[in-house]
Amino acid sequence: MLPLVFTVLILYSCFLTNGSCDLHDELKELKTEFDINLYQRLAEPENRTNLIVAPASVSISLGLLQFGAQGNTFMQLENALGYNIHDPKVQDFLHTGYEEVTNSSQGPVVQLACALFVQAGVQLSPDFIEHTALWANSSLQKINFSEPNSTAAQINEWVTSNIEVGSPLTQMAVVSTMYFKSMWQKKFSFTDTQSLPFTTAEGVTLKVPTMYHAAEVNYGQFHTASLEQFSVAELPYLGETVSMFVVLPSDRRTSLSQIESHLSAKIITVWANSLKRMKMDIFLPRFRIQSHFDLKMALPALGITDMFDPTEADFKGISEQGRLYISEAIHKAKIEVTEEGTKASGATAMVLLKRSRTPIFKADRPFIFFLRHANTGTHNSFIQYRSQSILLVFPINK
Repeated sequence: MLPLVFTVLILYSCFLTNGSCDLHDELKELKTEFDINLYQRLAEPENRTNLIVAPASVSISLGLLQFGAQGNTFMQLENALGYNIHDPKVQDFLHTGYEEVTNSSQGPVVQLACALFVQAGVQLSPDFIEHTALWANSSLQKINFSEPNSTAAQINEWVTSNIEVGSPLTQMAVVSTMYFKSMWQKKFSFTDTQSLPFTTAEGVTLKVPTMYHAAEVNYGQFHTASLEQFSVAELPYLGETVSMFVVLPSDRRTSLSQIESHLSAKIITVWANSLKRMKMDIFLPRFRIQSHFDLKMALPALGITDMFDPTEADFKGISEQGRLYISEAIHKAKIEVTEEGTKASGATAMVLLKRSRTPIFKADRPFIFFLRHANTGTHNSFIQYRSQSILLVFPINK
């Protein structure tokens, strides 16, 4: 499997006072660890397919639910995310980071949004309504889940991803989205794209459209604790606030799972701080990927279980009326990487060859890549890219 997109995770720069920098760094690391943990849980059963995960989309939904969770349900969400959403300093951190990440004045476009669809007639807590109105471009919408067709139309009108949510018994659905679009700092030329060999994890060689250009990039070579060698190249987008980090095993016999198990917030920081500038010949497949996950299979592995259990879920902070629980948790994400740049989106629903003496970085075998915000350190997406086939061709919604 070739991880093409790694969870959307953006680490925020130290925008707080000097006395709060330690808290900022701790929250940055906790957010990164959640993204990596979610990616690893979702990647485990998908070891023979390309996949993309947009963790920011998931964490926004879980953060919103944390506002209304109580008791053990709240504790599980807090432990998984790494923070208490009721802490004013945490809220400042997340809000400031959200504003910085979604500021498109420097080139890349990053959009995060969340909507809570509530069964008509359910009385919501005024405090929860207030929190929702201030949470990451969130909105509350009344809906009639007893009419599946109109429910699907209303939700799909809000989110461009085609998410099916709801049943006549559903009381509430949480949907969040992420969208990323940017042009490369230095575009690949369409005329240099060739059909070149790509060797899958199974040793099968395929011909795939491969982009090429010569450019100065940040590059480094590293190894895991068990000495598997791999290289990392940073390909900047326009404005250089966001970059794609491509992680490529040096030995074709090294599986991506060996590299994935090595991932951590500290390791990624080490990579980013250790790369050196050099001119290289870059070969990168052109691709489109779409993934669809049932989060009810992944989140329990992170300790989030009660919210799916109608007898254990405690969302009294959302509504005292009836016992609310999450019956479905769905995550969808898409990405497209072309000569001009990258376009990616994610949604979560809880109810989204040239000869040269220049060094060569050639992604002609399974690799991982993630999008990273330079100022904040946030990682937008984790992607695993294993092979190129007709299954990779999916439309990308604008």
